[in-house]
Amino acid sequence: MVEEVPRAGPPKGLDASGGRGGGRRGAPALDFVALRGESAGPPRLNTGIAELDRVCGGGLVPGSTILVGGDPGIGKSTILLQAAASLAARGSDAAYITGEEAIDQIRLRAERLGVAGSPVRLAAASSVRDIIAALDDRSAPDLVVIDSIQTMYLDTLDSAPGTVSQVRGAAQELIALAKRRGLIVVLVGHVTKEGLIAGPRVLEHMVDTVLYFEGERGHQFRILRAVKNRYGATDEIGVFEMSDKGLVEVPNPSALFLADRAPADGAGGEETAGRTAGAAVFAGIEGTRPVLVEIQALVAPSLLGTPRRAVVGWDSTRLAMITAVLDARCGLAVGANDIYLNIAGGLRIVEPAADLAVAAALISALNETPVPAEIVVFGEIGLSGRVRPVAHTEARLKEAAKLGFTEAWVPAPSRGRAAGRGRAGDGLRTAPIGHLAELVARLGPAPRRRPIPAGAQRLVVAP
Repeated sequence: MVEEVPRAGPPKGLDASGGRGGGRRGAPALDFVALRGESAGPPRLNTGIAELDRVCGGGLVPGSTILVGGDPGIGKSTILLQAAASLAARGSDAAYITGEEAIDQIRLRAERLGVAGSPVRLAAASSVRDIIAALDDRSAPDLVVIDSIQTMYLDTLDSAPGTVSQVRGAAQELIALAKRRGLIVVLVGHVTKEGLIAGPRVLEHMVDTVLYFEGERGHQFRILRAVKNRYGATDEIGVFEMSDKGLVEVPNPSALFLADRAPADGAGGEETAGRTAGAAVFAGIEGTRPVLVEIQALVAPSLLGTPRRAVVGWDSTRLAMITAVLDARCGLAVGANDIYLNIAGGLRIVEPAADLAVAAALISALNETPVPAEIVVFGEIGLSGRVRPVAHTEARLKEAAKLGFTEAWVPAPSRGRAAGRGRAGDGLRTAPIGHLAELVARLGPAPRRRPIPAGAQRLVVAP
């Protein structure tokens, strides 16, 4: 004899009265409650990985479902195994269910990560019915990792695992389990060629939090970005560095992104990377933290009828707009050249505050005039060429001053405030820029001196 708990399945139809059956006549179909609850909700679970907790909004919320996506081999299974082991070591109950790898493969990864001694419950299964039967009781773990949702299947559906109907049905059953038992379910999702969650994106509307792993294979660090979070801020990022011991969190991403740049005091001479023409440091905001990153640009004469545009880490449409503003409002011939733009380190920037830094890199590359190594730039550019103020100015300036920068090219203050050079906190000078033409004047073409060959005679023409 096996006891089966009745579960509320999806409705197959409504009766003639349109309400629920079994109740007395005239009874309300819904039980409404007050907006304010009498008891506080359960506290968040801290994984012990500060960057992961930051992206999730301060920790994991019981009863929530988290979807983690990313390219193959970028580190999804690694970070989740580390999180499960860290939670288990801190006294919580964690389970890791794999549908892609064997038990021995997970154990080998745990040995490599140094977490083989953590009390994590490990299982290999693909049937959603078996998973729910094992977890739907009072001894359910606090955290359940499903790796991956594309390998799970429902025996009530005839389609193959990985199809839209199977992914939707399996996710719906696991989400219902999380809400019913108050456990945290983390789903690993595969991505398509375009970098989106396979499904197509049906899981993003069903889960509570969506996290994307970003990064290039040629770089050693990975970026975990929150694109949806019902319990925290969106567009929050966590930075990790890939090592032989797994993913290591990076508490100061700005120092990592500027690691290959020359010191801000100019030590090392003008031939260092910090004095190369076409490079500008941008002070940006990713979620709630300020991040400094280097923007690199290369402007070369075009050999084709249509100039080439290659952009990595930024919006190509916004680059075309800034190029048009430079040509129309500042009289520069930037659009007729091939333009290559790169965000150093593999970070992707989406905020418009990077417009002024991109324009500084383009002007510097066109005029072959290096941007001073001790300067950071940020500001939004309008179609008229005016530089508009951006939010979180104080946080950007404090981060720049902490890393040793001494001056910032910022948007001019609004009307009613005094303009001109000022001094921010921590000794950082600010130079306001109201129009893009002022930036062009600051980065004018450098004087070129052609060497005179030995033995050559000067030709002087009298008026």
